[in-house]
Amino acid sequence: MRARPSSGARAHTLRRALLVGLTAYALSAAQAPAPAPDKRPGADVITDWNSTAVAVIADDARRPTAEPFLWYGFVHAAVYNAVVGIEGRYAEYKWDVRGPRHASSEAAAATAARRVLLTYFPASKVRIEKAYTASLAKIPDGTAQKQGVRFGELAAERLIELREEDGRGERVTFAPEPAPGVWRPAPPTYSPAVNAWLGKVRPMLSDDPEQFMPGPPPALTSRRYARDLAETKAMGGKSGSRRSARQTETALFFSHPLPQQLQAGYRDHVTRHKLDIVDAARLFAAANTAAADATITTWNAKFTYALWRPIHAIRLAGTDGNPATAADPDWTPLLNTPPYPEYIGGHCTNDGAVMAVLDRLTGGDIDLRLSSTPTGTTRTYKRSADFHRDTINARIWSGIHFRTADVVGTRIGRDIGNWAMDHYFRPLR
Repeated sequence: MRARPSSGARAHTLRRALLVGLTAYALSAAQAPAPAPDKRPGADVITDWNSTAVAVIADDARRPTAEPFLWYGFVHAAVYNAVVGIEGRYAEYKWDVRGPRHASSEAAAATAARRVLLTYFPASKVRIEKAYTASLAKIPDGTAQKQGVRFGELAAERLIELREEDGRGERVTFAPEPAPGVWRPAPPTYSPAVNAWLGKVRPMLSDDPEQFMPGPPPALTSRRYARDLAETKAMGGKSGSRRSARQTETALFFSHPLPQQLQAGYRDHVTRHKLDIVDAARLFAAANTAAADATITTWNAKFTYALWRPIHAIRLAGTDGNPATAADPDWTPLLNTPPYPEYIGGHCTNDGAVMAVLDRLTGGDIDLRLSSTPTGTTRTYKRSADFHRDTINARIWSGIHFRTADVVGTRIGRDIGNWAMDHYFRPLR
């Protein structure tokens, strides 16, 4: 008697059937010339669905720390393929299927985003379907819309297939023995480490999860470690620090959750610069997939080296074996210490990745406008070097990082962003 396939196997078979059927549909569609660049749709559908993705992932699902970068990468990789598969101009992401040239790329983009979000966040179905209805209402009914919807489903299916069994959410044991230099839960919450699995996820761009892994942090007995500790101790304390008012404002400005802060900055940039649907899809996909890989590399380093945070390094400096450090058992950082190890700095690694991408896309004039809820202020950065200067310093002035972790993170992130642009999202000949 033949055994019945499992529910998971049946679901996979159905997905494969849909993929094969839609691929056959796309390849058999009439291939009319691509529209002239000035006839391509605007970017509203891209920015609208980015806003929806932020609301679903950050507000509804409340995914912590840097995890949203992974999901934004999923959504925007699918949207990018849906758009360029119809409009052309740039190479597709890990795909080689072309859609009907008369299909609506707006319908394709909306459908791809909807499908990805529904797959991973079904509890937000009401919000997602409301956004989808609003998107389709802006597109004339007819063949172009129907073809776009079908191709968007195909693009989403490809992304979902690529991310099967990629290590998301796997159980990773992290219980290091207490010792000088080793991470431990920090006050005031003493939360255990979160999201250790992020460092084990298969990257979106690189084939080797160790490709951008940094070397170890400075030894506890080194001069560099002593300099790092002294700087954070002097500049990052909640009270008695040497920070100026402007430096404190910078530390607080970048305490706004980075994934959401950057998405808003991308939307603003796309709107002010009047990017069309193709270039907007490319910006969001390149920045967010690079940030996804930067996040994975960061968490791999954090949980490999398990370096303690400044709060413990300073309070327990008498145990580190370094005669150039001095303990202050009452020292408290300006901001609460995040619940994961110190090295490398995640904020700065992501910053490096997205700034390298923006440098490549804009020729160096990134013109990135960011807002911060903690300070109620807005800043505009024209050069990535100025942005890096502020973000590196902000984490030190916050009392939650050492300079080496942020400098190394920025460099690693820029390597990831440049590698992304060298190998993906490239113009077609």
